[in-house]
Amino acid sequence: MNKIEVTMLAKKTCILIVDDVAQNLEILGSILKDSYSVRIAMNGKKAIEIAQASTDIEMILMDVMMPDQDGFEVCRKLKENPATRKIPIIFVTSMTDVDDETHGFSIGGVDYITKPISPPIVLSRIKTHLSLHNQQRLLEKMVQDRTEELLQTRDITIFTLASLAELRDNETGDHIKRTQYYVKAISKKLAEIFPEFTPFLDEENIDLLYKSAPLHDAGKVGIRDSILLKPGKLTAEEFTIMKTHTTIGRDAIVRGATEMGLEKVSSFLQTARDIAYSHHEKWDGSGYPENLSGESIPLSGRIMALCDVYDALISKRVYKPPFPHEKAVQIIREGSGTHFDPRIVETFMRMEKEFLNIAFYYTTLAEERENLKKSL
Repeated sequence: MNKIEVTMLAKKTCILIVDDVAQNLEILGSILKDSYSVRIAMNGKKAIEIAQASTDIEMILMDVMMPDQDGFEVCRKLKENPATRKIPIIFVTSMTDVDDETHGFSIGGVDYITKPISPPIVLSRIKTHLSLHNQQRLLEKMVQDRTEELLQTRDITIFTLASLAELRDNETGDHIKRTQYYVKAISKKLAEIFPEFTPFLDEENIDLLYKSAPLHDAGKVGIRDSILLKPGKLTAEEFTIMKTHTTIGRDAIVRGATEMGLEKVSSFLQTARDIAYSHHEKWDGSGYPENLSGESIPLSGRIMALCDVYDALISKRVYKPPFPHEKAVQIIREGSGTHFDPRIVETFMRMEKEFLNIAFYYTTLAEERENLKKSL
């Protein structure tokens, strides 16, 4: 066999034939060999092993009556496994009872061919179902690509809006990136250390926190510059106005959902809303806007509170110079049980160097970016 023939063979669609009778395997193999690459299994256990270990199986022709595990049982097991769930299975059997055929369809089979088989019918059924399978995969790929595009558009829009709010607050937007990565890092660690947080802080929800974090101060767009950029201490009246940025941010998110006709707020919007509204609440109930305390504060808000405070402490602001990392750690430690959830502080203390590394990395990137701008 030359290289061209090997390449052509490798490109053939691979079909797994499962039957405990060697003669039946030979018959089906001879029918398929000219058009398809064929693999065989003489029992259900071997069929499952081959299907799970291979990435090229495009279809399975399965006998029903086999020892140990019958074809129906093998089909059920393959459909339970995400790796083999989508492989089309055609039952090829001498069982002609309507109930058997109905059962085969109910557990995931796509077709039911009775023996003795007709080669043209077998080839026609295989061609039809492979075509349907490929169309389904193409449709799923198109949906996946479109979903990813929409998510990327969402993320870019969020970051752009959040950056505008930060720029008004005399920031460069790097605060957004730093707090995002603080949130992701401490959420993962929190789930490892405290089992009570594990159900909420799974991979999906941690990603929601990460994506929502940039909107925590979006409401600052509604605060006038004379307050937002004031270098000195705010008066009581000015601070009352400043505190409304939590409500402004929350209301903007809710209003956006309402305008789009979303009767049910998505998990992402709910997380973003909670972060924007509750990240200035304090564990002891002395925060704002609702003086919530303890567990009544959404976990997302409690996590964001510590991450936001840490970055504010180590950053230069119009009203203060940056604090050293050690000073910021001390202030957060002292805020355990008053400002912050003690468990989140404990987690922070175990990974405070990781916070420092995140801060250093994105601060360095910002400085390099500014130097590049100046050199152009």
